[in-house]
Amino acid sequence: MVTVGVIGCGYWGPNLIRNFVNLEDSQVKTCSDLLENRLAHMKRLYPSISTTTNFKEIIEDPDIEAVVIATPVSSHYPIAKEAIDAGKHVFVEKPLAHSVEKGAELVRLAREKGLILMVGHTFVYTAAVNKIKDLIWADELGEIFYISTSRVNLGIFQEDINVVWDLAPHDISIMNYILKSRPISVSAVGHSYIQPDIEDVAFLTLRYPNSVLANIQVSWLNPNKIRKTTVVGSKKMLVYDDVSSLEKIRIYDKGVTVTPHYDTFGEFQLSYRYGDISIPRLDDAEPLKIECQHFVDCIEKGEEPRSSGVHGLEVLLALDAADRSMKEHGKEIEIDYPEDIEF
Repeated sequence: MVTVGVIGCGYWGPNLIRNFVNLEDSQVKTCSDLLENRLAHMKRLYPSISTTTNFKEIIEDPDIEAVVIATPVSSHYPIAKEAIDAGKHVFVEKPLAHSVEKGAELVRLAREKGLILMVGHTFVYTAAVNKIKDLIWADELGEIFYISTSRVNLGIFQEDINVVWDLAPHDISIMNYILKSRPISVSAVGHSYIQPDIEDVAFLTLRYPNSVLANIQVSWLNPNKIRKTTVVGSKKMLVYDDVSSLEKIRIYDKGVTVTPHYDTFGEFQLSYRYGDISIPRLDDAEPLKIECQHFVDCIEKGEEPRSSGVHGLEVLLALDAADRSMKEHGKEIEIDYPEDIEF
């Protein structure tokens, strides 16, 4: 049994508690929150769990092996650092920290102490994203040309981070995972329409190796909730609609072929292909359950998590570059990966 303490019982924390409680090889001993009413709610749901308004009680408890952090972004680093310093394995919600420097420090510290550091990039545990990854690496789509994503809705407006840090981590983590790569550079434009100096709409362009382009649109200011990703390859194209309950992935046997040899411009022709649309069957297991089980398994086996601290740091580096690009009106910013960290 891996004994877990959960810090933060607001929006996402209760979902984490529910999953760790229901796993056969983990138990939640204590949960913490600053609000008594949230703790009272958790106590009604899980009478066996102890509660506290002081998160340090969880970190200092010798019986607790792993700390799960679901608090505001600005508190991720100080809480995670305390937990790692105390010899605890750490699962922290995305993003890993509020800056590249703090995220890199957590990665180095966890590695020095031989502890598991995992980031809550839940989408890399979904059946749909893993299906896309399998299709790409089985060469079903051919050479990947570009990926385009739209992650927009009305709210929830954050006070401590902008829309890029709130929503783009999902798509950057997905792209890094399915491409088995990381971006070379980022350019971004954004604007603050509702809250001063906190961008609520942004458009990002990421350049990956092998000339793969990725475009990300994020917004808290849209009438519809859209979670759509398009992957365009040389053989086939794919659309992933996370809002759809039944047909999350559609694979289009569509493409365009350039005539291999031609002597004059008049002979230059493009051949368009319009084939079938296929809809693969996907497992309906809850991704968060898979993610929580993976964390426990990594602790027990000493393995590197799929969404490791390094994976989380890669996302932080892209977010930081996007922020700097927005301040410089869309200038393309190259990403410098720390040389002392193995990516």
